[in-house]
Amino acid sequence: MPEISEQQQNHQRLQQVNKALGSGMFVHVRKLLQNMPAYDIALILESSHPKSRAVLWQLIDVDNHGEVLEELNEEVRKGILKTIRPEKLAEVAEGMDVDDLAEVLRTLPDSVYQEVLSAMDSQDRGRVEAALSFEEDTAGGIMNTDTITIRPDVTVDVVLRYLRLRGDLPEATDSFYVVDDNNHFIGAVSLAAIITAKPEIIISTLINKDIEAIQAHLSDSDVAQIFEKFDWFSAPVIDDKGRLLGRITIDDVIDIIREDAEHSMMSMAGLDDEADTFAPVLKSTQQRSIWLGVNLITALLAVAVSSMFEGVLSQLAILAILNSLVPSMGGVAGNQTLTLVIRAIALGHVGDSNARILLQKELAVGFLNGIIWAVLIAGVVAIWQQNLMLGGVIAFAMLMNLTAAGVAGVAIPLFLKRMNIDPALAGSVILTTITDVVGIFAFLGTATLLLT
Repeated sequence: MPEISEQQQNHQRLQQVNKALGSGMFVHVRKLLQNMPAYDIALILESSHPKSRAVLWQLIDVDNHGEVLEELNEEVRKGILKTIRPEKLAEVAEGMDVDDLAEVLRTLPDSVYQEVLSAMDSQDRGRVEAALSFEEDTAGGIMNTDTITIRPDVTVDVVLRYLRLRGDLPEATDSFYVVDDNNHFIGAVSLAAIITAKPEIIISTLINKDIEAIQAHLSDSDVAQIFEKFDWFSAPVIDDKGRLLGRITIDDVIDIIREDAEHSMMSMAGLDDEADTFAPVLKSTQQRSIWLGVNLITALLAVAVSSMFEGVLSQLAILAILNSLVPSMGGVAGNQTLTLVIRAIALGHVGDSNARILLQKELAVGFLNGIIWAVLIAGVVAIWQQNLMLGGVIAFAMLMNLTAAGVAGVAIPLFLKRMNIDPALAGSVILTTITDVVGIFAFLGTATLLLT
C-alpha cells in the first residue's frame, strides 16, 4: 500500500474530529485529542471554525494546554487566550519553556499580562520578566533561561554527581556552559566530553573556547544564519558584559526560519504572516482592504498616464489592445529580480559593498532580455499588423521597460531596507507602479511621436 503523506494524515484527523464533534461525541473527541501530539492539535484548532475552537479547547487535556499554545499561530492563540482566566493561564504557564511563555504573554493586553505575572511564583516570574526585557525578534527574546552552568575548577566526578542529583536535563542539552564566580561566560563543555572523560579530570581542561556566545541584542534572523553557518545544536546567549543569560536551541531556530519564510510569502500579497485562515469575514476584509486600497491608488496612476494619450488611442485601436503587453512583461521580469534580491538581503548576501555590482548585473540582464523579447514581439506585431513602424514602437517600449524593471527590482528593496521598511511587504506594489507607468509611457509616448 502507498504511504500516506503527513498532509493526508492531518486531513484525516481533522475529518475524524469534525465528524465526531458534529455528532456531539465529545468523549470520543477527547480521546482522539489525547492521542495526538501538541503540533497536530494546534493544526486542528487552526483548521477549525472559530466557534468550534472554544469547544475543542475545553476537550484538550489540561496538561497539554501549554504545549498547544506554543504551537498556535498568533491570531488563533489570541482568540484562545481570551477564553482563559489569568489565574488559569498562570497554571498553564508552569509547564512552558520561558521563551515560549514570553511569546504568549506578549500577545495579551497589559492588564491581563500583569495579572498572569502576579499569579506566578517569584522564580518563574523573574525568568519570564528577564526574557520580556528584550525585543521579541532578538536573541534575548527567543532564548531559554533553563541552562546548566558549571565552574572551571571542579572535576568531572563533581559534575556527574550533580547531574545524578538533579535527575533530568533541560531539553536539547548537548553542552554545559562554564562560567566564573560572576557568571561571565568562559566556554562550553560538550555532554559527550563529560560522559567519556575520567572522573578526576578538571573541567577547565575540557573547555571548548572556540564556541562563540551570541549577543542578546542580535536579531533572530542573524541568529538563524549563525546556526546554519556553524551547524550548531545550541548556543549560549550573553549580555554586553559577557554574563551568561540563557541559551538558544535548534528548535527555536527552526521556528525562526519557518516564520521568516511565511512572512516573505504572505508579505508578497500584503498579508500578515500570522493571519488566521478562518478569521471572521469583517476582520479578513479589513486586513486585505489596506493593500487593495494602496494597489488601487497605484493603478489609478497608471490609468492617469494612459489618459494622457487618449487621442492616439482613439485613432489607433490596436494600441489599446497592445497597451497591456509591455507593462505585463515588465512586471514579471521585475518581480523575478525583486524576489531574488529580497532573498539575497534575507540571507545577508547583499550589502553596501556589492550593491552596485548587483545593480550593474541586473541592468545588463534586463537590457539583454529586453533585446530578445523586443525583437520577438516586434516581429510578431509587424507580421500581424503588416506595420514595421508599430513593431518598432513596441520593441522600443519593451526594451525600455524590461531594462527599467531590472534596475527597479534591485533598487527598490535596497532602498526600502535602508529606510527600515520591509521590502517583501511594500516592494511588489512599488515595482508594479514603476513597470506600469514606464511601460505605458514608453509605448504610447513613442506611438504618439511616430504613428500620428
